Order: sequence, then structure tokens, then C-alpha cells
Amino acid sequence: MSIETNSEKTINFLSANPKIAIIGLGYVGLPLACLMAGKYRVTGFDISESRVDALRKGKDSTLEIEAVDLGKVLLADNTHAEKGLYCTDKEQDIADATVYIITVPTPVDNNNQPDLSPVITASNTVAQYLKEGDVVIYESTVYPGLTEEICVPLLEQGSSLIFNSGFFVGYSPERVNPGDKSRTIENILKITSGSTPEIAAYVDQLYRSVIKAGTYKATSIKVAEAAKVIENAQRDINIAFVNELAKICNKLGIATKEVLDAAGTKWNFQAYKPGLAGGHCIGVDPYYLALKAKQVGYYPGLILAARRLNESMAEYIASQIVKCMITKELTIKGARVLMLGITFKENCPDVRNTKIVEVIHELETYGLVVDIFDPWADSEIVASAYNLTSHKELPIEKYDAIVLGVAHQEFLHLNYENLKKDQSIIYDVKSFLPIKVDGAL
Repeated sequence: MSIETNSEKTINFLSANPKIAIIGLGYVGLPLACLMAGKYRVTGFDISESRVDALRKGKDSTLEIEAVDLGKVLLADNTHAEKGLYCTDKEQDIADATVYIITVPTPVDNNNQPDLSPVITASNTVAQYLKEGDVVIYESTVYPGLTEEICVPLLEQGSSLIFNSGFFVGYSPERVNPGDKSRTIENILKITSGSTPEIAAYVDQLYRSVIKAGTYKATSIKVAEAAKVIENAQRDINIAFVNELAKICNKLGIATKEVLDAAGTKWNFQAYKPGLAGGHCIGVDPYYLALKAKQVGYYPGLILAARRLNESMAEYIASQIVKCMITKELTIKGARVLMLGITFKENCPDVRNTKIVEVIHELETYGLVVDIFDPWADSEIVASAYNLTSHKELPIEKYDAIVLGVAHQEFLHLNYENLKKDQSIIYDVKSFLPIKVDGAL
């Protein structure tokens, strides 16, 4: 693929006939791969052999893509078809791509420091196969400047090509909302950017050709990176505010939900609910922005204060559950608790960085015995990631405490009276249940 670098010339993207390789077939990469495969030839690469094997059989464990939709684009082998998706765990299968899109996770470590190993590994992998004129687009959430400061040198070193003459780079941050069947990838406006004006136009045209909601071309890669990371930092700060409000309302003996409902009658009031700020974005992205801020000599006090408050909520919720039990004169040590839900959000199987796990561990420090029921979560993934047993079928037990941790729709229809002992409590973390409860945020 040859790209004109004269700004007076217009790139005709459709005539470029790109061969696209998507690196990482998780919550971000697979929906993008399926969308692009409806128009282009796409090779989807993932390091997980079991993930690739399942996808080849038409099974998506994330439940983001229906089997029938996956079946429409899947290619059985690495043919030269003009469009379709071939899934592989073999690096060499991406060798003939002209556009590489990196969609690997960017988590934090146990000390809440950005873990760049997935994006570094992906960059090194792609670098081996870069050819003259290829374009590498990053979708992974990073701090402003990381693409050009960390990833580009790796691409140059591994390919022996020169940035912006031998190969080019773009950044188009993911905006995937796991479990949301209305705001699917093609229906969410896409930010795009490129390392030169011509590449920015090229990247924008690529995404605009498949994204129904359209695109927004940022003025630089760094601007696009910053726009993404502040989206979730802003939400984190707003959630921290209502979490603090919930603690104040509890001290005042008034219901947080009722306060928010009343305040919500004002036309410009922004609706946020208290709760556990986990998952792969809100509980992670602010740390990336905070790190970069400190690197340039600024201490991001508000961002980190919001993080600290939201990180405190698991311990707070556990203490409130125990207080409710003590109020009813229930014996704490050895009491049985049913935790409803372990995913990080409702109606979704995603358990990455779920804060429900921390609530469970806190309850166990009081001597409580916790059973987990979640019809959405993959029990094997929960066991592997957290060493916990999650049941897909409702246990046949009666409990001293029932905790609504995640607002799955299935939990609206449970017979809670059958689950309760004669003396027991129901604590609704999400203020979701249409029944009288003993406690709620």
C-alpha cells in the first residue's frame, strides 16, 4: 500500500484495498473485527489458543457477538477472500496485513501503576511484520503521548523502518460498552487521529467507512489519547461525589436514592448513582492520566482523591451490611450470605477488575460465609481469576443476609422470601430491587 504524503493530494482509501490485522480479540477487538470483516479482509490475532478455537466454532464467551453474526463473517481458512474474518493464534498469519489495529488491554498492577506489557508485546509482535507504507492504529487506552513515546520506538526498532516515512501510526480510542446491545460499536461516534495530516485523513476514512455514527478527527494523536482517558476520569470523579453523598446521607438517616431523585428534577442536574467503580475503564484509566500528570510535574489531587474514595467503597459496603445484621441481632461469625452478582456491571459476563470480589473478601474478614450466584459470569474464569466459586444456578439454601451486588435483570424476579431465614436482611447495593430492603447505598 502506498500513501501520498503531499497534503495537496487526497487519499482515496477505497482504492487502497487494505488488508487489516486486529491484534487482540476481546471485548474491543472482536466487535471491531466483525464490523470491518463485513467490508474488508480481516485477520484477527489473539495469543489465547482457547479463545481462537472457540471463535472458530462461532462461540464468543464475552457475549458481545451473537453466534449467527459471527458465523456470517467467519472464514474457515486464511484465504485471499476480499472480505471476512479469519481468527488465528499464529503470528505469521498477520504478515501480509497493510493496516494493523492494536486492541489489547491496558490494565494496572497491584500498586495501581499502569501495566504496559500487553501493548508493548503487541507492538513488538507487529514490528516484526511491518512493511513499507503500513499503518499501525492503537485503540488501547493510554496516557497522552504514550503511542509516540513508547510504541513508535518499538515499531522502529523491530522493523528497521523510519516513522512517518517507512510506516505510519494512528490512534482511535475504543468506546466499547460491554453488555450494551443498543450502543454497539457502529453506533458510537469514533475519535480518530494520525501521525501526519494525510494519515489522519486515511485513518478517519477507514473508520468512517464502517461506523454509522460517524467519526471525529482529532488534531493530533496526543489529543485523541487525552480525550479518551478523561472520559472515564470524569465519570470516576462524578461517581466519587455521589459515593461521598451516600456516606453523608447514611449519617443523616435519609435515602440517597430519594435525594438524587429529588435533585434530578432540575434541568441541568447530572444523574450519577453511587456504587462500586470497577471494570476495565473507570477503575483503571484515571491512573494512566495521573501517572502522566506526575511525570510532567503536576500532582492530580482531585483525580487521585476520587480514586481513593471509590476504592474505599467495598470496605464501606461490607461494614454497612454487617451493621444491618447487628441491628437485627443476627450472629455475625459463621452467618451465611448470598451475594447476587460478581460481574463488574449488570447484564454482562465481564468480571475484569470487579469490586464485588473486594466486598466478598471484606465480608469474610468478619467471619461471614459467602455464596455467589451469578447467571452471567463464567464460573471457570471467576475461579481462575479470583479463586472464588460462582454458581450459575441459585443455591437451595436460606441465608442470614442477601446482598444485591449487581443489577442483573434476572434478580428482579427472584423469590426473596424463599431465600431468607426467619431473621435476615436484604442489602441492595444498587438501589435496584422493587421490594423493601434493610439497607442500600
